[in-house]
Amino acid sequence: MEVVQSYEPLSVRQACKMFNLSSSVYRYQAKRSDEDAYYCQILTKLAEQQPGWGFWKMYSRLRIDGHTINHKRLYRIYGMAKLSMGRKTRKRIPTRIKQPLVQPLCPNLTWSMDFMRDSLFQGKPFRAFNVIDDFNREALNITIAKSITSERVIMELEQLIVWRGKPQCLRVDNGPEFIAHALEEWSKEEQIELRHIEKGSPSQNGYVERFNRTFREDILDPNIFITAGQAQVKANDWMWTYNNFRPHESLNNLPPTTFMLKYGKLHPHPAGQTEFPTFQHENNKILNKNYTFALS
Repeated sequence: MEVVQSYEPLSVRQACKMFNLSSSVYRYQAKRSDEDAYYCQILTKLAEQQPGWGFWKMYSRLRIDGHTINHKRLYRIYGMAKLSMGRKTRKRIPTRIKQPLVQPLCPNLTWSMDFMRDSLFQGKPFRAFNVIDDFNREALNITIAKSITSERVIMELEQLIVWRGKPQCLRVDNGPEFIAHALEEWSKEEQIELRHIEKGSPSQNGYVERFNRTFREDILDPNIFITAGQAQVKANDWMWTYNNFRPHESLNNLPPTTFMLKYGKLHPHPAGQTEFPTFQHENNKILNKNYTFALS
């Protein structure tokens, strides 16, 4: 363009018209390539100082500080720096109705379930899935594993039902495993009521919470486990002692199985069943079996 103007006394507009070129294109000056890096550095530093800020707060702060960068360009830099905050959404929990914590009149009316956390000697975490019968506080199941999903919960419950019978109700909190769609569908198919306590009210699940405390004081706190299998064997051994030997203050100072023998009554059974299964320990080996004992 300057060459043409040197031969002919033409204005910039006339010269652009000759070449069919927009004057704005002629006057455009490329922005420095390091300007994006400059703003990227500012945004990154701001994100480190204020990790809870999103794009628009950062943009407003930069405008207050005198930066006149266009918001669309700044958003492009914001995205290139991978500073976008993923919005976390939590599953909506329906309103829970407070249920009175009363002792059932017979076994297999209400089971209470809960999870516990602990860690192995190496620091690796593991979980304990506990199930008790509210009638006599009897420990029905303690499953130790690194991870216990809702599918694993269903599997453990199905194994319990095979030898113990089906409860009418399961009392649980609002943990992710207990509000899972899989457990809800399974309980509907089995016609078992899934009774959730109110959020943030562990006292409404007081029977299993008290059981958890005893299990932690007797097993988890005093012992160091190398593997989850060791913890499982110890838990099974303790479970038999808890059910058959340890007096329970709320059961007239009787062990759960003794209380069952003295006060337990079964639901009417078409086959005239008069015996009830419990967890047993034989010859220092822990066995889950269909062991039965006579009820009064």
